[in-house]
Amino acid sequence: MTQYKYLLEEDQMPTHWYNILPDMKTPPPPYRHPVTLDLMAPGDLAPVFPQPLIEQEMSPERWIEIPDEVRDVLKMWRPSPLYRAVRWEKALDTPARIYYKWEGVSPPGSHKPNTAVAQAYYGKQEGLEGFATETGAGQWGSALAFATQFFNMKCKVFMVTISFHQKPYRRVMMETWGSDVVPSPSSETNAGRSILEVDPETTGSLGIAISEAIEYAVTHDGWKYSLGSVVNFVMLHQTVVGLEARQQMEMAGDYPDILVGCVGGGSNFAGLFLPFVKDKLDGSKPDMRVINVESTACPSLTRGLYAYDWGDTAKTGPVAKMHTVGHDFIPAPVHAGGLRYHGMAPIICSLMDDGFVEAAAYNQLEIMAAAHSFARAEGHIVAPETAHALKATYDEAIACRESGESKVILFNCSGHGHFDLAAYDAYHRDELVDYELSEKALQEALAKLPEVPPLKE
Repeated sequence: MTQYKYLLEEDQMPTHWYNILPDMKTPPPPYRHPVTLDLMAPGDLAPVFPQPLIEQEMSPERWIEIPDEVRDVLKMWRPSPLYRAVRWEKALDTPARIYYKWEGVSPPGSHKPNTAVAQAYYGKQEGLEGFATETGAGQWGSALAFATQFFNMKCKVFMVTISFHQKPYRRVMMETWGSDVVPSPSSETNAGRSILEVDPETTGSLGIAISEAIEYAVTHDGWKYSLGSVVNFVMLHQTVVGLEARQQMEMAGDYPDILVGCVGGGSNFAGLFLPFVKDKLDGSKPDMRVINVESTACPSLTRGLYAYDWGDTAKTGPVAKMHTVGHDFIPAPVHAGGLRYHGMAPIICSLMDDGFVEAAAYNQLEIMAAAHSFARAEGHIVAPETAHALKATYDEAIACRESGESKVILFNCSGHGHFDLAAYDAYHRDELVDYELSEKALQEALAKLPEVPPLKE
């Protein structure tokens, strides 16, 4: 009899996060100060992040214990299920064996609470009153709103304007969990006001929203900044996904030949693949492929430059070496709001630069076609971000059909699309528009990257 899902008990949930930094051939280059461009010291991050998160960001330890209080909240939905996509395999007539880790079971509906709960815990331990943050499609904002309520903290969310209007029900979620949500750019910060003076009709960007959130945090006593992707400690917290998936793949008697996930800042997919890619780093699985899938509207990995860049438009956050399309880049208003960040996680960028992972980019129409194929076979309606992973998985499954190879494909199904039905509706009405970043716009944005001095010997 066919087994469709593989479940772990609560006591099988990971007790430690996996830190890949000690195992990387080339760890990400150090952060630079946003003003001086000199190397940042840990103390430079103190006005922005809680101290335990700063320590995790730079930790040389391979395994970091998950606090009991964090695990207790995570157990509300973790361990999450691993599914075998048997019906989709049949629909595609492929010999490939397709598995997906389903992160849409969390109360906010995505993988994001895996780090939001941890950050809220450490913020409370430090005695903070609240966190300020940004959100694109609203998945991160809703996750932090959800998490902070468990630790009696306040939450201020700057939501990218286009998503604020496209996805009102995610705003309602955040407000239901007690958070204050404003469209970004807003009139509440100097960064927001300066953008609105130049372009009062702007659709916004994650870079702008980050600038507003950081400014709000550092100008309000008892507040700090929280973010849901890109930095090392977020990748760390997300490894619960991959650590569970390793156990579940063992239960299924399989091991992935190909790992697939969507990437905006990189957190959901890094959480899945980092506990597996260590096998490629040590040479035990040299042929395993790791495919990071992004939007053609914001192609940092496939067309961006691997260089130092500011993490936000107002140049207030750390300067990181990453694949970037430029810090003041304003992306097209695609429905996959979580894939509209101009940069990428330094960990993923370093792994790609060393040849351990690869990247692909797709447009709105083709990812929505894949989402419909998946929904009609497996039943799950996924977020537009997640649909990018479906499209790459679809292509790899069809390649297996053509070659006759029975490869094992594992992808991270990072969130449901119940609050993204406007995208599905636009697709049904033939109103969905494809966007591809023009070469002219890309080069104009890249021309504004900082000139970072070399490290002194």
